Amino acid sequence: MTILEDNILPVPLNKSELHSLAMNIVGKDLEKDNFEFISINSSLEKNPQFVCTKNKQLYFILVKAILYPENPKTYKINNLSKILDHSKKFEAKLLCAKVGLANSDDYELPLFKNSSYIVNYDGFEEIN
Repeated sequence: MTILEDNILPVPLNKSELHSLAMNIVGKDLEKDNFEFISINSSLEKNPQFVCTKNKQLYFILVKAILYPENPKTYKINNLSKILDHSKKFEAKLLCAKVGLANSDDYELPLFKNSSYIVNYDGFEEIN
């Protein structure tokens, strides 16, 4: 492990901080794609994280931070039936944003505060 210049060991990001990082990545993507935000819920335990509209369509968007070595392209999200039923009740499309994250210096190390990282994110997956 690398020691910083002031001889303090780097502090790994906790689950909440990783989730916030993924939320920021997805939020910027939504803004770029001209989604309008209705509500944002950054809690790890609550779904969806974003409720948005675009072209008069309502969207519920789940955000998942996925750490290397997990692959965001093959990562399976459990217990989607409740949120899927909720989205259908509101005639909303359910989208999932799986954001893969890795330490850019060494994939085997965790992500640290104030250090660089690599993002593996291909946009939204519609869940039916």
